[in-house]
Amino acid sequence: MKSEFRLAFNEITERFGLSREIVMEAIEAALISAYRRAVNASTAQGVQAHFDPETGEFQVFAEKEVVESVENPQTEVALDEARDTDPEIKLGDMLMVHCTPKDFGRVAAQTAKQVILQRLREAERDAQYLEFAEREGDLVHGTVHSITPQAVTIGLGRAEALLPRNQQIPGEQFKTRDRVRVYVLEVRKSSRGPVIVVSRTHPNMLRRLLEMEVPEISQGLVEIKAIAREAGKRAKVAVAALREGVDPVGACVGLRGVRIQSIVRDLNDEKIDVIEWNPDSAMFIAKALSPARVSGVYLDEDPDKGKTAMVVVPEDQLSLAIGRAGVNARLAARLTNWRVDIKSLPEAASEALRRVTGDGGFADLVERESAAIPQVEAILLKKAENRPVTPEEYQILNLFVDRVERELRAREGARRRERMEKIEAVRAAIPAGAHITPLADVGMSARVLNLLTAAGFENAGKVLETLALEPDAILGLSGVGPKTVEEIDATLRAFSYPEVVVEAPPPAEAEVEAEAGAEAPVEAAAPEVEAAAPAELLPVAEGAEAPIAVDLPVPAGEVEVGAKEAEAAVGAAPESVDFDAITKEYASILKVDVEEEEEAEPEAAGAAEKKKKKGKKGARVVVFDEERGVTVVQRRRKRDGEWTELDGLDEIKE
Repeated sequence: MKSEFRLAFNEITERFGLSREIVMEAIEAALISAYRRAVNASTAQGVQAHFDPETGEFQVFAEKEVVESVENPQTEVALDEARDTDPEIKLGDMLMVHCTPKDFGRVAAQTAKQVILQRLREAERDAQYLEFAEREGDLVHGTVHSITPQAVTIGLGRAEALLPRNQQIPGEQFKTRDRVRVYVLEVRKSSRGPVIVVSRTHPNMLRRLLEMEVPEISQGLVEIKAIAREAGKRAKVAVAALREGVDPVGACVGLRGVRIQSIVRDLNDEKIDVIEWNPDSAMFIAKALSPARVSGVYLDEDPDKGKTAMVVVPEDQLSLAIGRAGVNARLAARLTNWRVDIKSLPEAASEALRRVTGDGGFADLVERESAAIPQVEAILLKKAENRPVTPEEYQILNLFVDRVERELRAREGARRRERMEKIEAVRAAIPAGAHITPLADVGMSARVLNLLTAAGFENAGKVLETLALEPDAILGLSGVGPKTVEEIDATLRAFSYPEVVVEAPPPAEAEVEAEAGAEAPVEAAAPEVEAAAPAELLPVAEGAEAPIAVDLPVPAGEVEVGAKEAEAAVGAAPESVDFDAITKEYASILKVDVEEEEEAEPEAAGAAEKKKKKGKKGARVVVFDEERGVTVVQRRRKRDGEWTELDGLDEIKE
């Protein structure tokens, strides 16, 4: 009997694929349920069961209260009987008492059977979920079990997976008991077990197939950079070598194409183009359009419209570059993350000629191309009359298009740099507090406030920036005229915005040591103030020579100085500062026109004393704020003679 029970126990563990501990927990839970059903025990009463898989014996313990006289044997135990188990037990204590019934009965046995089966099924589902959740994103082999219009059911051994219609390769036919390889797309739990969704159209399926078929990829010699795929039609894979001397394309294709052909057969004869990845975007785009031959690629990175590449191809390569139903161009754009605009060479030459000759702004370019323009016009005329064009003439068109497109890209890049500089200048001239001030707080009329709010303007800084950069954007709003624009501008400029204090970053350790070791000279002049923060590089469009560095000004009042210079500044507080020099310095950076004021003759008493403005004596001074540890600029009010701190660059420009 013992051996038969042990065999049955082992059979359950092997058939369900569960561990001995899980099966024992299921049996013990079944024993507890059977005991409660047999004696009609309350769920509040604690019950424990212990099972020995070697002997097949089990014991049930129920929690009972220790009393002097037992009235309910199911929940109470006598004190004398309880002390046989625990000598130190007292009245009112709870004790686990052995109360295994001799016979559970038919109903209790049926309950135990159902509980065991239910626990085993739940444990099996959890084990299946954990097994396939770890394999999510991998390839698995399966057998087709059933086929419906909505999905194909594929057996994966202990579980079944669903291959939905939208995850099947178009035109692929399945038969029952076919062996297929699928990609595990998603694994999720449900009341009826794990739901495993597989795919044959996902781009990562092609990635996994390449990793299995190409040893160089699994060994780390070749890396897959990008994959673009339209299942059943065509796929493009960009690969790069991680070690010199390795041919990434040849490694993926294999000798006589044996490696790539194996993948093609597995994907229902889907065409696969393997190209070499290139860090140069123009070269990468040209290769991505293979098998078409490309004459030129011209990139345009517009911050608003995104990245666009104009590709010029020979006339006989246009259909090949676009592909059937545009599939080749779409895959190239998806692979490179660029919007690809493909044009034939005669079309690109005609458009370049029309742009150059039709715009007066390209007079200098027309003069430089004065010798080539007549030749291009003659060649295009021959093409329009369907007369034969020689390869040399095609070369002339190609060179003309290349020169014109490069010039256009260079001019466009220069215009964008000018616009970025203008935007930076406008943003620097707007008080920082305007960007945190709601429009409702500036005192506008209700009508104007409703118009601006409906247009999407939330704070005063955004409106000021739009007025400076694109005033027509506000003038074009419904119900807004020139007088309304003047009212908005006057209201926003007259409002006193709150100060926004930006803490300066702490100095580097080397600078601190240098300041501590060096003695700063104490002079009557004001300390030197840094005029600009580190330069920031603006993006450069195609054809530009070098990045342009724009120095951004540091807000007034937040420039740190050394300890010695601070003491000198405090000591020289009554002295006025040459604000013409500071204002002109900021104006030269931000391209802001500043009216120059007449300067008085310098006094001959001391050479170190600064020049003083006529009528501006004592109007502005630079002092050191001991509480904040910064140098600030103050101005004397005309009304009461009090000193007030300037809140930024806008006050200096006044």
